[in-house]
Order: sequence, then structure tokens, then C-alpha cells
Amino acid sequence: MNGLLIREPWIDLILDGHKSWEIRGSNTSIRGEIALIRSGSGLILGTVQLVDSLKLDLDTYRESGELHHVPPHKCQTLPYTNTHAWVLRDPVRWPEPRPYKHPSGAVIWVKLGREP
Repeated sequence: MNGLLIREPWIDLILDGHKSWEIRGSNTSIRGEIALIRSGSGLILGTVQLVDSLKLDLDTYRESGELHHVPPHKCQTLPYTNTHAWVLRDPVRWPEPRPYKHPSGAVIWVKLGREP
């Protein structure tokens, strides 16, 4: 399973079901269940289904604040040259976070094996 590193407050918004778009500067072909890792914590907090990756234009980015939760004053320009929304569904917050071993150099994805 792949683990996606996400900072606060975004990871909690995803796991609480309030945020369904994770804004990133690249496309991803990964689909299916992924683990969500709180950046800098060494902990996996839960899982989510990664179902799509959409290339965004500025108008779509501005109009979709309820999906990505970036404040409107920060939506005047696209955050990346190639801005994508990674579409997330069915978040599951685990009752207890699970530790994992963070590999050197991992900044977006972590390979966790079959069971996180």
C-alpha cells in the first residue's frame, strides 16, 4: 500500500470528511486505497480511496473551495504550474494511529507494503 504524506490541517479535514480534493503540483496514476500519513509525525492516521486526478485551471480552482478548503484569498493564482486535484473518497480515521518507518528522501509517497 502507498502512504501519502499530508500536513496539518489538511489531513484532519480529509479524515473528517470535509476535504475531498488534495491539491498537488503533479498528476498521479495511483488509484485505490492509500494510507494517510501526518507529515513529520511517523504515524499513519487512516486510509482513503484515491479515485481520480484532475488538471485544474484557475476558474475551477477558485470555484471549488468547498472541495479543497484553500482560503479564497489564496486562490488568486494557481499554486503550481501544473495544478492537480487528487480526488479522495471514503476516508477512514483509525481509532489509534500506527507508526511506520519513514524512508530517507520520501516527501510525497511512502511504500508501506501490503498492510500499513
